Amino acid sequence: MKTIILCGGTGTRLKEETEYKPKPMINIGGKPIIWHIMKIYAHYGFNEFILALGYKANYIKDFFLNQKAFTTDFTLETKTHKTAYHWEHRKEIDDFKITFVDTGMDTLPGERILLCESYIPKSDKNFMVTYGDGVTNLDIGKLVQFHKKQNTIGTITGIHPKFKFGVVKVGNDSKIVEFKEKPYMSDWANGGYMVFKRDYFKYQKPAELEHAALTRLAKISQLSIYKHTGFWYAVDTNKEYDELNGIWNSENPPWKVWK
Repeated sequence: MKTIILCGGTGTRLKEETEYKPKPMINIGGKPIIWHIMKIYAHYGFNEFILALGYKANYIKDFFLNQKAFTTDFTLETKTHKTAYHWEHRKEIDDFKITFVDTGMDTLPGERILLCESYIPKSDKNFMVTYGDGVTNLDIGKLVQFHKKQNTIGTITGIHPKFKFGVVKVGNDSKIVEFKEKPYMSDWANGGYMVFKRDYFKYQKPAELEHAALTRLAKISQLSIYKHTGFWYAVDTNKEYDELNGIWNSENPPWKVWK
């Protein structure tokens, strides 16, 4: 099963990091966050990806095209550019199969998904979609099993997001009785790890957000939610970027499910 990763946005609220590179390439622990996402999927046996590119697409292409040189000792003859790679000393090996699709600079996410349709084999009954800025300890295998059991066209992963601000509980006398620093919301939100049948493409139209198709599916009872109460974190600001790097540098970063 192939996974589309939406990589085309500019990430304007992370401008210090994204002015010269796309948001999925912000480094977490010295590796792009998109690499972390792909490692999560590959751990559960889903290692075929379609990257829907846009803003600074060549930055992402260059990283993966040159990964061999980044992770392997090699000898280079500068006159002829002949290169001998010393595979026995390779530091790490990723097992990804990646299709790079240029979906345009200003294309909305829904249309980016549409533009990837031709790269999904007709024999594939299902495909997955996620964003290039969020990591989780979600069991992707269980998500796919749930999707197939539900037999709906789409399944999204539900998470409890945090409030951006601290909240207060107020008594009858207008006095504050409790203060909570950025508590988790009780409502469910779309955590971005999604599975769809091919019929999804009938409900997604050009020049619109992916949420339009999700709304259409919900109206005909063809959208399920897989509730995930474990770790989930998306990077949208510099503060969140610093926090996620801090979590990675802790003893056991929760989304590092691979060895």
